[in-house]
Amino acid sequence: MTFRPLALAGASALALLAPVARAQVAGPPANTDQPTPQEQTGAPEPAAAAPTADAATTADEGNDIIVTGTRTAGRTRLDSVAPVDVLSAASLQRQGTTEVATALAAIAPSIDFPRPSANDATDAIRPATLRGLSPDQTLVLINGIRGHTSANLNTNGTVGRGSAAVDLNTVPTFALDRIEVLRDGASAQYGSDAIAGVINLRLREARSGGGAQVNYGFYDTQVDTAQNSRHVTGEHTVTASAWQGFAFGDDGFVTVTGEYTNRRPTNRADLDTRVSPARVTGRYGDPAVEQYTGFVNAGTSLTDNLSFYAFGGYQDRDTRSAAFPRINPAANSAANTLTRQRLALAGYPDGFLPLINTKTKDINSALGLRGTFGGFDLDLSVSYGRNTVDFRTLNSTNYAFGSASPRNFDDGSVAYDQYVAGLDVTRKFDVFQSLNLAFGIEGRREGYKISPGEQASYGYPTGTTDAVAGSAPGAQGFGGFAPRNALKRNRRSGSVYADVEAQMTDKLLLGIAGRAEDYSDFGSTVNGKLSARYDFADWFALRGTASTGFRAPSLQQQYFTQVASVVTNGVPVLTGTLPSVDPVGRALGGLPLQAEKSTNLSLGTVIRAGGFDLTIDAYRIHIRDQIGLSENISAASSPQVAAILASTGTGVSAARFFINGLASTTKGIDAVAHYRWRTTGAGAFDFTVAGNINDVKVTRVPTSTATLNPAPTLFARSRILTLEDGTPQQKVTGTIDWSLDQIGALARVTYYGDVNQPGTTPAGDVHSGDRAITDLELRYNATRGAQIGLGVSNVFDVYPRATSVANNSTGTLGFPYYSPFGFNGRFLYVRAGLNW
Repeated sequence: MTFRPLALAGASALALLAPVARAQVAGPPANTDQPTPQEQTGAPEPAAAAPTADAATTADEGNDIIVTGTRTAGRTRLDSVAPVDVLSAASLQRQGTTEVATALAAIAPSIDFPRPSANDATDAIRPATLRGLSPDQTLVLINGIRGHTSANLNTNGTVGRGSAAVDLNTVPTFALDRIEVLRDGASAQYGSDAIAGVINLRLREARSGGGAQVNYGFYDTQVDTAQNSRHVTGEHTVTASAWQGFAFGDDGFVTVTGEYTNRRPTNRADLDTRVSPARVTGRYGDPAVEQYTGFVNAGTSLTDNLSFYAFGGYQDRDTRSAAFPRINPAANSAANTLTRQRLALAGYPDGFLPLINTKTKDINSALGLRGTFGGFDLDLSVSYGRNTVDFRTLNSTNYAFGSASPRNFDDGSVAYDQYVAGLDVTRKFDVFQSLNLAFGIEGRREGYKISPGEQASYGYPTGTTDAVAGSAPGAQGFGGFAPRNALKRNRRSGSVYADVEAQMTDKLLLGIAGRAEDYSDFGSTVNGKLSARYDFADWFALRGTASTGFRAPSLQQQYFTQVASVVTNGVPVLTGTLPSVDPVGRALGGLPLQAEKSTNLSLGTVIRAGGFDLTIDAYRIHIRDQIGLSENISAASSPQVAAILASTGTGVSAARFFINGLASTTKGIDAVAHYRWRTTGAGAFDFTVAGNINDVKVTRVPTSTATLNPAPTLFARSRILTLEDGTPQQKVTGTIDWSLDQIGALARVTYYGDVNQPGTTPAGDVHSGDRAITDLELRYNATRGAQIGLGVSNVFDVYPRATSVANNSTGTLGFPYYSPFGFNGRFLYVRAGLNW
């Protein structure tokens, strides 16, 4: 762990998160921390008719009211007991991307969003990480209500392998008012998943006004792979967005947002030396995407002390990524002769590139009532979320079908849904200087389903064909789900919590929280949290927390099933990813999954004077009973394993499943420095430098199961190093944001420490290298009227290190897909819009 990047960023005087602080909702005056009448009663607050002309001219951002990490009304981010980033919609939109996850990673110091490619559905549903932990160890809320995870389970060798995480990109940036990021363990406050922290997406609220915007961008980049150099211009992305606020009654509002995105695929593959002459045969980069999204957010008062609120969102996403190319090899060998026979029968004599087509449909919805009764503020809510992923393989073949094989396949689908009902109660008492009591209950029902695809996507033909002998069944690139994989499972859980914050004196704030949860599958858990803050002076405070946390095993981890034939030495071998409680999993020593558990400690300081504020927070997160997806346990690994697999009578010759038992310790420091300089003639300047230093160490690795002691390798070197080195150990972002009346400019530099994409041996490791990415933007923003922005992301066309020839036998993997900033190069964009 080193502090060199922080020192470099400070010396450069560039700043992060210039927007780290601005929320644009109507709220209490900037010079007071007192709650508004709406906050006291829970009635909805009507938002401004249109966004401010430039967020850099807003009032002191340190007084932004937060609702994440505290249940005390009126708490600001600089008065909180734990670090909270407040990221305005303006800061998210002043970039070349319209993806929430990508925008967050660019400005939040502890969030990373790698862009995997050639990894099946993970290319389409990419998970984000907080503080280097697993994507499913961060809780995502929408308007304070638990969001649902994706139905997709990441089973390939990517960052976040084995996780089913929330897809942040199902909510468009244009629908957001702000995002609050709690960088602290919060399971005692919010329940499962909040080990690393909480991301709360706050939707836009407006009674009138509206806006429309079109973003157009393209790449202009020099691609220098290990064996090839070429210039690429094009690969455009177009996003059209619009929102409108409607008023009804005295304070009712309905805010509607719609967005359409069309993104062309990118390709950063290297030369394929298996063909002669060598040429690019793969497609490696961002997938093609066509996406429609709509969101509605609404609220109104029903009586003087009762209000109604609701939101709903729907997204339809069609994504097409590429698998590895199947080529007609130039060299002569028995294996290559067999390949040529298969290609000829399939009608692809020159080879083909399979495409993996995922069609994702996502629903977010909630409704609720807020009111004041007997001095207590009540919030009763019900939410429903659903995610389905339909898989298709295009431009492919099933070798087992020979010339009778179709070229496009329906591979089946996965689906996840979630119902949540909760009641939150708060009341402030005149005890000490003040005491805020909150308590509540929550019930949740989750469901998971796998539906099989057509026979040609997974199996052998029913009749005789001219297939080449020894060909494994299934669509090349992505084999479909077979009937043996089909399942439907659900579970229920219930929880109760209590949360107390007491302002003991002018200087001392104490908090205590506790939560008990019971799940119908793995059992019960109880977690607690202590927090304290002491303000030594108006300009200086210390804060700290200590908590325990947990993450319930997901239904996807417990029940995902995919069995396929893999040809080994010319013989099809039935290989499965199976539940740990499947007959095969149990025979190999699999046990019912238990919850992951954590212990979180943090200590920080808050310094502020005039327009300057600085927060520094150190943390330690110890996770035990961590869940990991094992390597394949093969009959070839030992006679004992062969005998066990034979005894199951399933025909499966190799299997992998999820196992508890990993342990890790994460240590790090977050620092955010922000200075606001308002001049009379030169405009307003925001300087911010933010950095994260993060070190993950795996401290325990299981080596046995209930029946295998010792077992064949359960977690390979590459899996352990992915947890330790798969995200940057240092990340620093510096931003200067300037505005004068309706014009403005932004300059951002983000430094990423080296990331290791590990191989089975050190020789197979692929490092991204230390890199700095520079972004620039000029803009004209009118409160009402035209808006335009011109920008360049990655001005100096920086790439991670190219993948060596030795680690890229097919030429497909031109650059490491672990790269925290991707591998697409310079992106130029224009943003044009209109506010009314």
